[in-house]
Amino acid sequence: MRARLFAVLLALACSWSGTLLGQAAEPASDEDAIFLVAHPAFRDAGYFHTVLIAAPLKGGGHIGVILNRPIGRPLISLFPAHEPSKKVADSVRYGGPFSPGALVAVVKSDKSPGADTLPLMKNLYIAFRAATIDKVIEDTPNEARYFVGYVGWRPGELKSEIDRGLWGIVPANPDTVFQKDMNGLWEELLAQTRRLQAEGNGDLPPPLLTLLQTPSSRLPSRP
Repeated sequence: MRARLFAVLLALACSWSGTLLGQAAEPASDEDAIFLVAHPAFRDAGYFHTVLIAAPLKGGGHIGVILNRPIGRPLISLFPAHEPSKKVADSVRYGGPFSPGALVAVVKSDKSPGADTLPLMKNLYIAFRAATIDKVIEDTPNEARYFVGYVGWRPGELKSEIDRGLWGIVPANPDTVFQKDMNGLWEELLAQTRRLQAEGNGDLPPPLLTLLQTPSSRLPSRP
């Protein structure tokens, strides 16, 4: 079943990035990934009070998942025939509106966990292929977080959304991705974005400043 879901995911992903899986071997620096913090006035039900991790793609787009939307179900409840899924302790999370029936994993590893993965930042990957996710579940089940769906941006789209004030930006870190209690995460990071803004974004690394400063065209709102 997951193989079929991955095929759907792959088709949709390639429709907007074109070279998504071809970028899996591209190295990422510690500064590549960012946290996106939804503005309080961003009332869209799909993104209200959300925190996302997002990373750039070689072709100019971005990819990521929503971190703070647990669905309250264990992985085994989604795949009852997959015995190793019982070993996963954390609840599955809603990752975003792109391919919401597909399973995606964010994996902590010092090397790529397998085929069809993309680096988010150093030692952190996002995996799409069912066989790769199965191996993670079997070998290191709790060194990953599991999501249904994901979020994608075309080239320039995320910059446009930031220009419109939909998102605040905070440097990403793996510890936050893997913390068990996400209650209060949005409030905590919202306060951090406001502090950074008050300080003139002085603590942001150069790639984040580039994202904020590079001109972009105005594009449609989030799907």
